[in-house]
Amino acid sequence: MSVLRKGQVRNLALATAAFAVTFWAWNLIGPLSGSYSRALHLSPTQTSLLVAIPVLVGSLGRIPVGVLADRLGGRRMFAVICFVSIVPVLFVGWSESYGWLLFWGFLLGIPGTSFAVGIPFVNAWYEPARRGFATGVFGAGMGGTALSAFFTPRLVEDFGRFPTHLLMAAVLALMGVIMIGGSRDSPEWSPATAPALPRMREAVKISATWQCAFLYAVTFGGFVAFSTYLPTLLQNVYHFAQTGAGLRTAGFSIAAVAARPIGGTLSDRIGPVKVMLISLAGTVVMAVALAFKPPAEVPAGACFVLIAFFLGLGTGGVFALVAQLVEASKVGTVTGLVGAAGGLGGYFPPLVMGAVYGATGSYTVGYMLLALTALVTLFYTARTFRHVPSR
Repeated sequence: MSVLRKGQVRNLALATAAFAVTFWAWNLIGPLSGSYSRALHLSPTQTSLLVAIPVLVGSLGRIPVGVLADRLGGRRMFAVICFVSIVPVLFVGWSESYGWLLFWGFLLGIPGTSFAVGIPFVNAWYEPARRGFATGVFGAGMGGTALSAFFTPRLVEDFGRFPTHLLMAAVLALMGVIMIGGSRDSPEWSPATAPALPRMREAVKISATWQCAFLYAVTFGGFVAFSTYLPTLLQNVYHFAQTGAGLRTAGFSIAAVAARPIGGTLSDRIGPVKVMLISLAGTVVMAVALAFKPPAEVPAGACFVLIAFFLGLGTGGVFALVAQLVEASKVGTVTGLVGAAGGLGGYFPPLVMGAVYGATGSYTVGYMLLALTALVTLFYTARTFRHVPSR
């Protein structure tokens, strides 16, 4: 067995665990949005901004982090992100005013940058024919949002807000130590030595960078938007308690998490373009169904779970497409740009949904905008990638 094969499973598992922990930290505010809104007397727009603000840094920060991952390697960058994230996690737990929550919530975007580290890290550990599987499994670490949605409100109820954030800081510290001591960069990986700006310019000139960025903005952006804003939406529309909304949001996230490795594996077999077409078509249908405000539990729950599944398929397909279209030495930089687009795709919808709800008392317009966006992306994908071969 080769050295590469011997380290594959361990390093993929560690990277996925680190991704899950950092994504839990990234999503600490969303599951508590109801309590923040009540305690600080926030408007729907203010609540939406508070929920969305960590997404901004978590998105844009992926660009420099992707470049650093190419230069320093995933092992060190995962540890750095875990350790640095401790600071905003603690201060979000301490903050008692809307202004300070926005400030530290902005910096809470740092753990959201870990995605740009993990994709090139696991890509280097796997041969090209299995990279869809590898990035799909790694992407399941976005289940950290499900962990946060399920556990954070319950931990706050049982122990209080600051002890919960203190526990999260301790988990981040432990994860950082584990990555330094237990993970290894692939023997196939070598540090990028070219200056960062020329590499960025090269990545920007690659048409696949912008094409995949658009697809990821829709699929992963849709997932991020729902996973951060869904607790607020469920409380506003279906009047669930904060813990009940968190439980249902966790179900949404788990469906997307389960679908991501399926999307990656299917991409290895039938090609990522077909996976994207299935993902986008399903998203259109479910968004239209949700626009009619189906009753709580079974009809609405099934729609949310299915739209999560279709979005998860798409997120798995996009990076299989990146691995197919972009040479390995540029994957980290391209991943940073594509990941940033995905995060930004998740930044704006909560703001739109909050504004729509504040103006109309309903989310119908927001759902129809999602359906229209997915439909346009469906036709764009079919046309732009029609010459990309299936596996």
